[in-house]
Amino acid sequence: MEKEKVYIVGAGVSGLVAALELEKAGFSPIILEGSDTIGGRMKTDEVDGFLLDHGFQVLNTAYPEAKKYLDFQGLKLKTFDPGAVIFDEKDSYLISDPMRNPLKVVGMAFSKVGNFLDKVKMFSLTQELKKQSNEEIFSKPAVPTLQYLKDYGFSPTIIENFFKPFFRGIFLEKHLNTSSRMFEFVFKMFALGHAAVPEKGMGEIPKMLRKQLSSTQIYFETRVKEIQGNAIHLENGEVIIADRIIVAVQPDRVMKQLQGQFAPSRKVINLYFTLQKSFMARPMIGLVKGDHLVNNLVFMDDVSPAYSKGDRSLLSVTVLESDLEEKDLVKEVQLELAGISGVKAEYFKYLKGYWIDYALPNLDDLRYSMPLTECKITDQVYLAGDYLLNGSINAAMTSGRTAAEAIVHSYMRTH
Repeated sequence: MEKEKVYIVGAGVSGLVAALELEKAGFSPIILEGSDTIGGRMKTDEVDGFLLDHGFQVLNTAYPEAKKYLDFQGLKLKTFDPGAVIFDEKDSYLISDPMRNPLKVVGMAFSKVGNFLDKVKMFSLTQELKKQSNEEIFSKPAVPTLQYLKDYGFSPTIIENFFKPFFRGIFLEKHLNTSSRMFEFVFKMFALGHAAVPEKGMGEIPKMLRKQLSSTQIYFETRVKEIQGNAIHLENGEVIIADRIIVAVQPDRVMKQLQGQFAPSRKVINLYFTLQKSFMARPMIGLVKGDHLVNNLVFMDDVSPAYSKGDRSLLSVTVLESDLEEKDLVKEVQLELAGISGVKAEYFKYLKGYWIDYALPNLDDLRYSMPLTECKITDQVYLAGDYLLNGSINAAMTSGRTAAEAIVHSYMRTH
């Protein structure tokens, strides 16, 4: 008996996971992808021999869904050292393992970042969160992260020196208004796992998902204009009739009835520079304290040498917001980098920048998972994407799996 024709709009992580799960149930889905490649927001370009991820992204090795779908050895994951290098005007200091083993943190460095009580509170928070399931964390009442940190009793010093620069880079917003549920989840994941990148860039993750597909077809540069009922209207005028559709892009783009339902996404600017050699010389993230354009920086070849070629180091810089023109922004960032490193501004050779308008969904009510019924809009249309849960690779995978399970469940009920 012919199984139903299932179309998936979008070949990002959630769309690929949905296809994988549908294949396991005997379906042969078709993915319609508007661009010329898979991965959605997770892409890696090669420019002059350097590997450039679209935005600084990492995979946390503790993500439950990532463990399910990815072979970490096959990705040749390269891990960051836990902790961070804090850049504070003319000073810089190392804080190692603040979330993994706070009581072992070297005394001197920590005293600049926070006090002894902060260290104890870090430890107790780590222990508390490790005992809680992810579902429990996401079912608690939520407050803004900044409020949560103050209520927990962390000192203003550690909030300014560590929490703000570290979590701004993860949440992509300056004021830590993000829900405390997301903070607790991320904190727990960093306490349990490592931040890592595949040896050859984050684009290897969707490639690995695609390699597991055997009966899925992917049509590239196939832009969907609108979905009406079970009809998919393409921008080229073609109309496809589907039995079921998974919308694995933000649905207001293709469903007129959902326009205006989503807050504007969080944006980020990612600039790449090359330098003769890394001034950090360790696989760690650098956090810039205070009000600067640069929020965080990483020499990617300190983590994975394959990111760089020849004798130059590759520096990834994250800027949360700026209205400057590219040329002016690059100049300002070069001056900031010179200020924190002591290396002359002109030695930072600009390679390429990414202005990412959709970097993270902007959500109020964050969840870890959802019932199958909630990703179903109509009998024909199902939704997948991290915006349904929380902004993470884990959530993108969860949502793809849930949409596929909902279709399988519905199919079994009606056949």
